[in-house]
Amino acid sequence: MAQSTTAAALALAVAVLLTACGSPQPPEATPSPTASRAPAEPDASAVPSTPATPAGTLDEPAVLATGLDAPWSIAFLPGGGALVSERDSATIVEVRADGTVTPIIEIAGVDGGDDDEGGLLGIAVHDGHLYWYATGGGENLVQRTTLTGAAGALTFGQPETVIEAIPAAGNHNGGRIAFGPDGKLYVTAGDAAVPSRAQDPASLAGKILRLEPDGAIPADNPFPGSPVYSLGHRNPQSLAWDDDGRLWATEFGQDTWDELNAIEAGANYGWPTVEGIGGDARFRDPVQQWSPAEASPSGMAFAAGSLWIANLRGESLRQVDFGDASASTVHWLDRFGRMRDVAVAPDGSLWALTNNTDGRGTPADGDDRILVFGP
Repeated sequence: MAQSTTAAALALAVAVLLTACGSPQPPEATPSPTASRAPAEPDASAVPSTPATPAGTLDEPAVLATGLDAPWSIAFLPGGGALVSERDSATIVEVRADGTVTPIIEIAGVDGGDDDEGGLLGIAVHDGHLYWYATGGGENLVQRTTLTGAAGALTFGQPETVIEAIPAAGNHNGGRIAFGPDGKLYVTAGDAAVPSRAQDPASLAGKILRLEPDGAIPADNPFPGSPVYSLGHRNPQSLAWDDDGRLWATEFGQDTWDELNAIEAGANYGWPTVEGIGGDARFRDPVQQWSPAEASPSGMAFAAGSLWIANLRGESLRQVDFGDASASTVHWLDRFGRMRDVAVAPDGSLWALTNNTDGRGTPADGDDRILVFGP
């Protein structure tokens, strides 16, 4: 898709951060117009071996990494380790299985605003590309770059825009991106503080979007020629697929109910006409609902027959067991503070991000951190 001026500005200073002893160094002296590349990959003997991720349990999760700055999203690398986006610094860091944290790329032009909810949000790794969702120039957009090299020696190519002109605001930016079992890219977009947009099929706001990896519109989307997959959303920030390939998403309510929704192509989830279970035949009711004070759900993962949901205001990890999808169990209540994301690692463990440094939490020593446990 063609780049807008904003998209070009966001891509303009994607700067790979060279590192030595864990400290960022300036980018290459003569970067290309849109990106600078990391140094050539060193010999394999120069890359230290990576020990196994420390084991943890649900009752006693292991602390893998500390000192993160408003982390938002986790994306695992094929060769081991993971990438984590930091919302306010617009930096993506690499996290090795031994807990080493290294800044590797900064997305310039990102502007979430002071104390706002925008910035560098969701990231995903798919088929040799790194994808990110970011706020800048008054809009949200998704971009990608090629990703090559081994853990500890990653190399990036030229950024390109996948989708742009998603409405942005100080809050309700959505921001989660993920690839489904069908190989398509799914994107959550909030209503950008204008509730009526969620019911406008011509607006990208208040929707879950579905795209080909390069941004093309899939031929089997429910609305021909449109990236819209479902509508009537307020501020969805999670995407997860169960073992049967069903898509699930959580949603921030306004004052009454947060939601867990089973997402179907072309379905309307009611906002702003309905918040929570409305019993209105025009809309899909949520499978579960919770008060915002006990939930405010962000990232979510499916593992071991359960959905695992990171709660912000609720300061907990919620488990929805598919043996009884009408009930849920709350773990870690008031133990680690605000939770932003949870993701399934290739070894089957779950990684969870705390989010106490985002301006709304109370940071403890070491915050923010990554917690690891076996489901």
